[in-house]
Amino acid sequence: MADRIYFLPITLFFVEKIIEKERPDGILLSFGGQTALNCGVELYDNGVFEKYGVKVLGTPVEAIKATEDRELFSMKLAEINLKSPKSFAVRKVEDAVKAGDKIGFPVIIRAAYALGGLGSAICRNEEGLADAAGKAFAHSKQILVEEYLEHWKEIEYEVVRDSMDNCITVCNMENLDPMGIHTGESIVVAPSQTLTNSEYHKLREISIRLVRHIGIVGECNVQFALDPKSEDYRIIEVNARLSRSSALASKATGYPLAFVAAKLALGYGLTEIQNSITKSTTACFEPALDYIVVKMPRWDMKKFRQVSRNIGSSMKSVGEVMAIGRKFEEALQKAIRMLDIGAQGLVCNRDNYKSLDVEKELANPTDERIFAIAEALNKGYPVEKISELTGIDKWFLGKMENVTEMEKQLSTAGKLENLRNGDILKAKQLGFSDKQISILLQCSHADVRKYRDKLGIRPFVKQIDTLAAEYPAKTNYLYLTYNSIEDDIKSGAERKVIVLGSGVYRIGSSVEFDWCCVNSALTLRELGYGTIMINYNPETVSTDYDMCDKLYFDEISFETIAEIYEKEKPEGVIISMGGQIPNNMAMKLSEAGIKILGTKARSIDAAEDRHKFSKLLDELGIPQPKWRELTNFEEAKKFAANAGYPVLVRPSYVLSGAAMSVAFNDEDLETYLTRASKVNREHPVVISKFMVNSKEIEIDAVAYEGNLIAEAITEHVENAGVHSGDATMIYPAAGLYPETVEKVRTIAALIAEKLKITGPFNIQFLAKDNEVMVIECNLRASRSFPFVSKVKKSNMIAIATNAIMGRKIQEEAKSMEYFGVKSPQFSFSRLKGADPVLSVEMASTGEVACLGRNAHDAFLKATIAAGLKMQLLQNGEENQGPKNVLLSIGGSENKERFLEHSRKLADLGFNVYATDNTSQFLAENGVKNLMLHKVREQKSPNIMEYLNNHKLNLIINVSKPGSGNGKEKIRDGYVIRRSAADYGIPLVTNLQLAKMLVDSIAEVKLESLEIKAWDEY
Repeated sequence: MADRIYFLPITLFFVEKIIEKERPDGILLSFGGQTALNCGVELYDNGVFEKYGVKVLGTPVEAIKATEDRELFSMKLAEINLKSPKSFAVRKVEDAVKAGDKIGFPVIIRAAYALGGLGSAICRNEEGLADAAGKAFAHSKQILVEEYLEHWKEIEYEVVRDSMDNCITVCNMENLDPMGIHTGESIVVAPSQTLTNSEYHKLREISIRLVRHIGIVGECNVQFALDPKSEDYRIIEVNARLSRSSALASKATGYPLAFVAAKLALGYGLTEIQNSITKSTTACFEPALDYIVVKMPRWDMKKFRQVSRNIGSSMKSVGEVMAIGRKFEEALQKAIRMLDIGAQGLVCNRDNYKSLDVEKELANPTDERIFAIAEALNKGYPVEKISELTGIDKWFLGKMENVTEMEKQLSTAGKLENLRNGDILKAKQLGFSDKQISILLQCSHADVRKYRDKLGIRPFVKQIDTLAAEYPAKTNYLYLTYNSIEDDIKSGAERKVIVLGSGVYRIGSSVEFDWCCVNSALTLRELGYGTIMINYNPETVSTDYDMCDKLYFDEISFETIAEIYEKEKPEGVIISMGGQIPNNMAMKLSEAGIKILGTKARSIDAAEDRHKFSKLLDELGIPQPKWRELTNFEEAKKFAANAGYPVLVRPSYVLSGAAMSVAFNDEDLETYLTRASKVNREHPVVISKFMVNSKEIEIDAVAYEGNLIAEAITEHVENAGVHSGDATMIYPAAGLYPETVEKVRTIAALIAEKLKITGPFNIQFLAKDNEVMVIECNLRASRSFPFVSKVKKSNMIAIATNAIMGRKIQEEAKSMEYFGVKSPQFSFSRLKGADPVLSVEMASTGEVACLGRNAHDAFLKATIAAGLKMQLLQNGEENQGPKNVLLSIGGSENKERFLEHSRKLADLGFNVYATDNTSQFLAENGVKNLMLHKVREQKSPNIMEYLNNHKLNLIINVSKPGSGNGKEKIRDGYVIRRSAADYGIPLVTNLQLAKMLVDSIAEVKLESLEIKAWDEY
């Protein structure tokens, strides 16, 4: 995409080095989110742009500061008599408390220069404000204390302005949830549904006036609070950059905000840029929508121990979906299914949400409030009462009531043949899936489909055209709906292939699978095939309408795929690029006669079904940990007694290790087996011996008709017990014996041949005592495919797509004199109460990767990119402050293993602090340290004293194996880890990772970190 790419951290140090080397003429700050914006402001303040003559393109830095600095922003609003909440910008905790008293509680605090509401909180008294402010200052030097506008509506406008002062609003969005819930946590609807014409135009005019006054050039987002009882308003904030809302607005309207903003930054005017969809109008036409869009957040809070599931002003969601329909009910039900959390829609979720405390859930929202609303409506709560408890407008609740009433109507009918004329059509128009209808009528969804076919009830294909059909559209940006009477387009007869996208971002599936889908589509296009993408994530490149010949922005469900397949009549469907959602549908699609391209469905099932795969390994004589399929708890206990604890509980057909757990005793085993059996009731749970102190290795590979044609072998820094998505990965593997590498290759070739693999696959291995064992095999692209492809400069997805389409391309082996390291990115600071410790179930919400001349060089860069403070690498420079590390190492074996590295830290100039047992051990072995008393001890120096006063720069807290489950003896460890997350202190909880970090700091000096572009390696 770019002429030069650097895999380096986006920090002042590294970006200045790149500027010094490349000498660019200009720089764009508003396209990389908050990280890029903050780095740009820092570069500006440090005179870097002036020093090297770099011009900031688009919005000037002073205008960015006016939106990010809470005090400056309030002043800017006052200059043109616009309203903002009563507020005070403060830099100390005591000043925050004073501000709260002046304003009157409750108040909300917001951190300056923060992403996703990080550091924000609603505070109802002085004590809560002092605590929240102390944590907020860990992320920002300035916070705003402002009045809390409880139950006011939250409204957003996406605004575009060029340097000639032409200004338009591209999209107006309404948060279904009221103020107090971050927009990233809220259900968002576009266009707004409950504003009067007067309110809409008043806020639009204010948005344009404000953007012109600040001087933004490009795109921005303006957020309002609107009093539901009057036209009174407050401006909450302006984001002078592309954001999640920008991505949503682009996909909701078809107006390519990033493309237009880039052109405006280069000096073009809105009248000079062509509308990419109509090809006949210009970018100064405001979009008009003849459909409705619903965005819903996806949370993964069930994965975390002790986490608070309440949602509020700080963002906890890890992804989002966007559904398109002609009715709100239709779009809402689609969106809920798209979340892939097991929900069938707003209703028909069996008894999954019956146990919710409805009133508590409505008044104190969690990630399940939408289902509490459905339960409340079913229990006869009036819409007025629900609105009073939630602050949600009665219009939205009335629409949800339509859905619950239809649920009752269908349920009363009892059988398909008892439905009145038009009932099934009305249900489909309200967003009911065939599966929902089948649940209510106690039949199969195949029966519902046949019945629909008999009645001629089929969905229609509609086109997003940005101007509500005023001008003919040139692109095929499509969705399905039952609220129409004709298709907007007809299917052509060209050779074409459907690629199934990756769906919602969640823990375990993010941009990695989207990269695979996009590269597969691009390769298909090169091979001469028409390309069709089915996906529904507004954050992805695959849902850019110009990536494929046709984009169906719709559900990745059997029902939707079958309808599109029948309309389009493609050569087949590629399911191996989008992660677990498409993979799980292999058997169902194949049995329905839908052609799966590449590896056959029965082979996918043989790898995904834990029992079948373990049997297959035994047949091939491939080593694996001792295993048994679960039949009942008593049998599981017997197996654990014979094999010896710990044992691993492993459900089938899951992503990111969902419900996978290591049991250290019978009590653990019973708990984890119950959880695992609920995750996928249709497939078996296997228990196997968990191999302690074993190394984990992966191979990403491509096969053609069972023969290996491309491969990449990576090693994990952390030992087994940390999920591969949370592990730090090194490629090429630096610490493996040649014999081990050869065993990995041989086993991969055997499995590929046996399963007749054609396309991408990934196998995970354990290595211990010179034995290599297989853990699992996924016959699809993995999260690490983009990483290894970029490090080795060989696009393995292009090779895999060629193989799938019948073209064998053997990859050439080449030597590499550099390394790539992939580090996980965690969001524990946002997940109040969650224990930031790693396990076999994935917890990371993203990843970074950097290149270096050796593994230590690449590792340090990646660790800095993931949040390690630069201060820890600096050696004795003045004004850098102390380097204080807290060591808390559980278990005598771990203490022994880390002893030399503890000594190394002291030799590197770190001030070593330690908890009682660790301190005693270090002192006995000649390592100078200061003991900090336990959290619960009222003695000084105390751990909490050092945490609260920001006196620690790094915490290494390694638990003894098998400790956990919230027991009292590990309470201190939990408080240390949780405080590290709350105060933004780098935390390492894995012994191997801690050793690698210390070795890397010792081996590589900051000034010697290599600054090289990707093409220079």
